[in-house]
Amino acid sequence: MNTRETHTLNCNGKLLCIEEAIVMGILNLTPDSFFDGGKYANDLDILQSVEKMLHDGATIIDIGAVSSKPNAHEISEAEEYHRLIPTLKSIVKHFPDTIISIDTFRSEIAKQAIENGASIINDIYAATYDEQILRVCAEHNIPIILMHMQGNPKTMQLQPTYDDVSIDVMRFFIERLEFCRQQNVHDIISDVGFGFGKTLEHNYTLLKNLASFKLLGKLILAGISRKSMIYKLLDSSPEFALNGTSILNMIALQNGANILRVHDVKEAMECIKIYNYYTSI
Repeated sequence: MNTRETHTLNCNGKLLCIEEAIVMGILNLTPDSFFDGGKYANDLDILQSVEKMLHDGATIIDIGAVSSKPNAHEISEAEEYHRLIPTLKSIVKHFPDTIISIDTFRSEIAKQAIENGASIINDIYAATYDEQILRVCAEHNIPIILMHMQGNPKTMQLQPTYDDVSIDVMRFFIERLEFCRQQNVHDIISDVGFGFGKTLEHNYTLLKNLASFKLLGKLILAGISRKSMIYKLLDSSPEFALNGTSILNMIALQNGANILRVHDVKEAMECIKIYNYYTSI
């Protein structure tokens, strides 16, 4: 019998209790994301996608308007706002009870998103790009996802190097968590950043050692969905990486992941259902 620890997050007035693993569905509003860039032609397509993810079992919808794929160019804050906020307003209007995470590293975008119904901030820079994002989270009592990345999306895959990737990433989180504590931000989710400044070996080493990050005492998010650590190993492409995603999601669950961030919600929920049954007997 597996004994699970319950975590609670205050998500903009919505209390989220996490005992069993949950799914975060990805909604990319970018034209150039590595898998689903330019997928949505209009607002109806977006709303139908959100509805499907919620129907399939997603607890959180993660909305991003800036591509973070390798070699991606950074867009302006004005462009990010234009892509993100009108769509966020529409989603909140149609699905008012949904917990929405915003994938941004800019404090002003985070502030605008929270004021328009967002519940979580997902920062790929872990508040190193714009430290004021922590002030925004503290003022609104909003959880933040801190992700590890070596470099930035444009440079991160040029030549990632570590003394020991698991130890180096752990040290990074210890430092960032202390800084967050000083900024009065306590609801934190850790994301080791698969594919962000890591070689194939780095990624699989982190996955193998994922359970060690439970020592931080924070929820662990695994963002593996259709990434190159799957399709490059299999000599395939993102379009054919669903089976590999499910395999690695199951390994992540076995190693302590609390949140699976995915493009394919139904299949991730099936992984969780099988894992929960397997560990209950």
